[in-house]
Amino acid sequence: MGERRREAGHSLVELLIAAALLSLVMAATLSILQSGLAASGWGSGRVEAQQAARVALERMAREVREAGYDPASAGIEAVVVAEPARIVFQRDLNGNGVIDPTHERVTYLLRPGESTLRRDAGGGAQPIAEGVRRFALTYFDA
Repeated sequence: MGERRREAGHSLVELLIAAALLSLVMAATLSILQSGLAASGWGSGRVEAQQAARVALERMAREVREAGYDPASAGIEAVVVAEPARIVFQRDLNGNGVIDPTHERVTYLLRPGESTLRRDAGGGAQPIAEGVRRFALTYFDA
């Protein structure tokens, strides 16, 4: 019985080194995860902005095509204002031959120094696309 049994196990120094290495691996993993989440959020925001701009331009194109719609043949003027950053047009939607400026006159504009494309159909200029860098309308005489 005079023999001492050797106990198997790890020393305190080995446990501290293992804990330090594990914390370094976890910190690196967290850093990579955070940068991935930031990139994902940036990409999602960009896609959302592009989709909003696409919808706004499709709506504007559809409404400009309808400009001058005059079922009563009252001889309304289709485009009232044609500027590079603003267009005002009208259409007789209810067919009564009279243009109601609160419901049948539409304005699209990008104010100088702003990055928000706005649409005004009588209720005030409402934003329809944010983050617009350039907006220029070109008009051709037929």
